[in-house]
Amino acid sequence: MKRLAIVVAGILLSGSLMAQTDSTTHSQESDTVKVGNFIIIKKNKDGNSSSNSVWKDWDRNFDIKIERRNRANRNVSTNWWIMDLGFTNYRDQTNYTAAQAGGYFRTLRPADGPVNENSFKLNTGKSTNVNIWFFMQKVNVIKHVVNLKYGLGLEMYNFRFDSRLSYRKDPNPYVYNDSISFSKNKLYAGYLTVPFMININTSPNNRRGFSISAGMSAGYLISSRNKQKSSERGKQKSPGDFNLEPFRVAAIGEVGLGPIRLYGSYSLNKLHKDITRVEQFPYAFGIRFSRW
Repeated sequence: MKRLAIVVAGILLSGSLMAQTDSTTHSQESDTVKVGNFIIIKKNKDGNSSSNSVWKDWDRNFDIKIERRNRANRNVSTNWWIMDLGFTNYRDQTNYTAAQAGGYFRTLRPADGPVNENSFKLNTGKSTNVNIWFFMQKVNVIKHVVNLKYGLGLEMYNFRFDSRLSYRKDPNPYVYNDSISFSKNKLYAGYLTVPFMININTSPNNRRGFSISAGMSAGYLISSRNKQKSSERGKQKSPGDFNLEPFRVAAIGEVGLGPIRLYGSYSLNKLHKDITRVEQFPYAFGIRFSRW
């Protein structure tokens, strides 16, 4: 009988201790509230954790401490619908004496003069580059400091001429100086492009840190046209490939400091095919609107 009483007393004592432990744990857990990646800790003004009996009077008896815990960086993250706004131009290495001996340059009327270097001069303030990237992905390589970046998008170049230069395809492509002046005269070229870069992020846990990316891109010409506007003819659109090089390979780069990101690209191959004898290498630079 004594043994049974001792066993029963032991069980009751163990249950009482466990209840006290659970009560303390519950009290500590109730003092901490997690909202997203924020941790709210309710403490007494003397620095001790509160108890449930006075939780309702926190505004008079307690201070609230808010701690922000950084979310874990993902090994693969995706950024949708990125936009670039910038300017474009080209480095012109054309030997115009040799080019005029070919069949790409034409003189339809002697009074209009032959196509020369001045015919390809651009209005730099109105020659624009707009890119829309459908997505870009970043893959962690070394502790989120070194990453791979790649994506898919549409690069759009608008070369705005300060001349009477015209592109035609009738049936073979050629360029010539027109007999009238244009208030708007541009060559549009659009490429479906895949970029590939190595990214270095000096502060992977800080969105306001410094990052730099460099790499290559490969694009394919999907649309091109010569758009002109004049008082004599109104608006005109002349579509065609105009012997533009169908593939584009470029060196690309990006620099980011906090929310501000700048991009640049330089074409490693020529804008026109070799048969034209026109040697122009486009480049672009501007602002990139992106989360990372």
